[in-house]
Amino acid sequence: MRPTLVTALSACVDKPQQSKARHFLSGLSCDELQFIAEYVGSCILDSARMCCCSREQLVGRIAAFQRARQENPLASQADQEHKMILLLEFLCRSGMQQLSVASNIAP
Repeated sequence: MRPTLVTALSACVDKPQQSKARHFLSGLSCDELQFIAEYVGSCILDSARMCCCSREQLVGRIAAFQRARQENPLASQADQEHKMILLLEFLCRSGMQQLSVASNIAP
């Protein structure tokens, strides 16, 4: 499943950044890739609200996404923060900062 997620996520990135994105994604666990894929998928499904935003705004959107996911209560807080950092880095390194989840998240 890891290779499929890496391929799918890197395909969402513009051609100039695909190699860099694939390299970054290749170092992630399947669980981390699934977290990123869930965020990117939710943005694609709710593409009515696309915007270009700052890194700070993106952090807020990622945090709101995480709260909306109603993560497994057994998962550690540190693990969830780690996943949010990886998602932020992926979005910023790949030029995908414009992706945002529209469901009740203020710009």
